Amino acid sequence: MVRGKTQMKRIENASSRQVTFSKRRSGLLKKAFELSVLCDAEVALIIFSPSGRLYEFSSSSQMNNTIERYQKNAKTLASLRITEEVYVQKLKDEAADSYKKLEILEDAKRKLLGESIDSCSVAELVQIEDQLEKSLSKIRARKNTLFQEQIHQLKQQEVKLMKVNTDLKEKVSIELINYSLVSCVILKGVHETFIFFPPKKDFFVESQQS
Repeated sequence: MVRGKTQMKRIENASSRQVTFSKRRSGLLKKAFELSVLCDAEVALIIFSPSGRLYEFSSSSQMNNTIERYQKNAKTLASLRITEEVYVQKLKDEAADSYKKLEILEDAKRKLLGESIDSCSVAELVQIEDQLEKSLSKIRARKNTLFQEQIHQLKQQEVKLMKVNTDLKEKVSIELINYSLVSCVILKGVHETFIFFPPKKDFFVESQQS
């Protein structure tokens, strides 16, 4: 026969309630003993019957030692729980503060872009105008600085190119001088060769006959 599922509610019949209490109390005490032996755990169990009678089990020699240990750990856990709650609340506050700052920055950005200014007062519009003028002044100053740096770089490149051009001119001039000297030496050598080796007589005879 299959046992039905026990409903988790108070048993109205006093006799049935007492029988169930006795059975379940014995089973709970047995389980506590087995847990302490099998797992080498420190177990303490306290049960009060409906009539107020005390039933207890302790794996240690004294129940008070286990109770004191529990109280110390309970205080530590409570302190940690409080610390965790404070930390979580701090994070929430920081997140809310960051969100508010972000909203303010987004609103200021929209106003600087000329959006959402219908509700602005004259003083607010003057303040926005001053901020824009200051921003423009900084932008112009930065632009001028970049232009000056670019001009300086271009001048440096010009100086380098002029030096390279001058070096090339000098090199070409030296090459032309060397070429002229070599040409003179060759021509002089050819002239001396004709003088040193005069034409044969047959050459003149053949020339006259022709």
